[in-house]
Amino acid sequence: MFSLRLWNLARDLLRFGLVGGLGFLIDVGLFNLLRLTILSDDHIPGAPVIAKAISVTVAIGANWAGNRWWAFRDRRGARVAREALGFVIISVIGSAISLVCLAVTHYLLGHTSAFADNVSANIIGLALGSAFRFVAVRTWLYARPVETPVLT
Repeated sequence: MFSLRLWNLARDLLRFGLVGGLGFLIDVGLFNLLRLTILSDDHIPGAPVIAKAISVTVAIGANWAGNRWWAFRDRRGARVAREALGFVIISVIGSAISLVCLAVTHYLLGHTSAFADNVSANIIGLALGSAFRFVAVRTWLYARPVETPVLT
């Protein structure tokens, strides 16, 4: 029984990681594509922020679809809008974790180099945010239904 639970956990983690990796590539790729094309003009107010907002939104949508229809397909619910909203909330909290890591190291600890910013936001923050997302998605959004004992 323990080995089956461990196998399920490992399978879920691997699938979640693959979906998240694809989402990361979508986010970075679309952001850079937008910045090199239609949002390349720095005279457009907020062009980098607009590009990032678009790329993050598309990546969250792709991650939700990948988790719903592949990683956790055996546990998806019938309430699609509720599930999508829950996924967005989880994703925003996970992103906030990365921002907090960046803010702490940059503003509180005074590590202000580009290298330090990348380590805190894109390595430590991303790892902690991803761990939160996995636990929240697996235990809250796509939790296995509790089996009720059969009385005979």
